[in-house]
Amino acid sequence: MTIKNSSISDIDAIFKQYQLASKYQKSKKKVIVWPDFDRKMIEDEIVEKRQFQLLRNNEIACIWAITFSDPDIWEERNTDSAVYIHRIATNPEYRGNNFISVIVQWAKALARKEGFQFIRLDTLGENKKLITHYKNVGFDFLGLFPLKNPTNLPEHYKKAPVSLFEINMFKK
Repeated sequence: MTIKNSSISDIDAIFKQYQLASKYQKSKKKVIVWPDFDRKMIEDEIVEKRQFQLLRNNEIACIWAITFSDPDIWEERNTDSAVYIHRIATNPEYRGNNFISVIVQWAKALARKEGFQFIRLDTLGENKKLITHYKNVGFDFLGLFPLKNPTNLPEHYKKAPVSLFEINMFKK
């Protein structure tokens, strides 16, 4: 397995992964489905080296993005030093490989290197299976929170409260 930054030449493959993830979400009951994401947003993440991919056998097995500020979701907690993980999408051919564990180890190394206190992520609604999955890889579930102002966020953030998760790197 290899983790690397995505490049502009990967953008069609990235969007294919998002489409496959949305299709999978649609097959589940009571799960918020991702919208079509803005191409410019993804291009900006790639240029800013915030879009990543996990390769297995030279094939994209999983993708995700990060940011270092997320005020629309984390609101007053956004002042903490943190890396925020977004839009983890696993190629269906590789589902079940627990890539979230690999991403968490990668994020911990990044957090140690940069001195971040927290690794954070969110999901929408009360997806109990996903909550358990994230807790099993070391995230603390902080609870469900209604967003005060989701205007600048993708459409799906307007449909349900957000489930917030974090790993405190300074916690013993």
